[in-house]
Amino acid sequence: MTRLGALLAVLIPVFLATSGMAHEIRPAYLDMRETAPHEFAVVWKVPAQGDMRLGLYASLPKPCIEKAEPVRSIVNGAYLERRTVACAGGLRGGEIGINGLKSTMTEALVRIEYANGDTEVVRLMPDAPSFVAAGAQTSLEVAQTYFLLGADHILSGLDHLLFVLALMLLIRGRWMLVKTITAFTIAHSITLAGASLGYFSLPQKPVEATIALSIAFVANELIKTKPGERRLSESYPWVVAFAFGLLHGFGFAGALKEIGLPQSDVPMSLLTFNLGVEAGQLIFVAMALVLVRAANALIAMPPAPARQIGAYMIGTAAMLWLIPRIASLAA
Repeated sequence: MTRLGALLAVLIPVFLATSGMAHEIRPAYLDMRETAPHEFAVVWKVPAQGDMRLGLYASLPKPCIEKAEPVRSIVNGAYLERRTVACAGGLRGGEIGINGLKSTMTEALVRIEYANGDTEVVRLMPDAPSFVAAGAQTSLEVAQTYFLLGADHILSGLDHLLFVLALMLLIRGRWMLVKTITAFTIAHSITLAGASLGYFSLPQKPVEATIALSIAFVANELIKTKPGERRLSESYPWVVAFAFGLLHGFGFAGALKEIGLPQSDVPMSLLTFNLGVEAGQLIFVAMALVLVRAANALIAMPPAPARQIGAYMIGTAAMLWLIPRIASLAA
């Protein structure tokens, strides 16, 4: 079997089977800032669809008492709840959890900023929906949390991965693969940093729709490939990767803003999140190549038909993402 045939036979069905899930798993976010001794301004953010929201509820330590009625709103696809609480004796040693998280596929990020400048960032999952506040964390612990968030985002962002897979089908030779992945990395790092730091921005919904279009573009290039003929995208796939990588960076930035980018330690959280994205991307490429070798002895498929089949499958998955994303623009 050819490398191309194995790659398609093993990976493409996975993307088609899960095509409706791209970027649908969004995290909840709990932000607590100490504004006075043992008093915290609380922002609770939950994914929402129209007027419907996920049934997730923040659970604070028992000594925490609300000082006023919470202010609730729905903004940009998220339910927001703002309140001020007084926690007698502080948060240290108190249990903070997310009720309802066990019955979902999402996660929650909890960030606490204390008056003395200490920060605590904890990622809660369905199998671990609560934690005991320590009062402080090391910079390494905070960095580790954002690194894992970045890695998980790219590995669960099926549209980004399908774009990388489509590029792999265009590439001939390991050196060209290295150049293409590097170009994609540099490009989305530029826009991720710029958008996260507020230098420029694009509306998230059009960005997500255009990301789906970028996949369809590469699929179209694959369909037009002919034996003995090299299109510009085949000869210089790193150019395509860089151009669309700039766009994908806005998608990563939107995800980082969605989970909460702490303004007090932006450089570290931004850097480690981006490193996590790159680690996840490299893991995906490595897994694809390993699966190719594993499947190589099982299935035989000529390269030309394999490329055409793969192109149509990739294009189908891209359109399954594109149609609802365009529909959401008019919603």
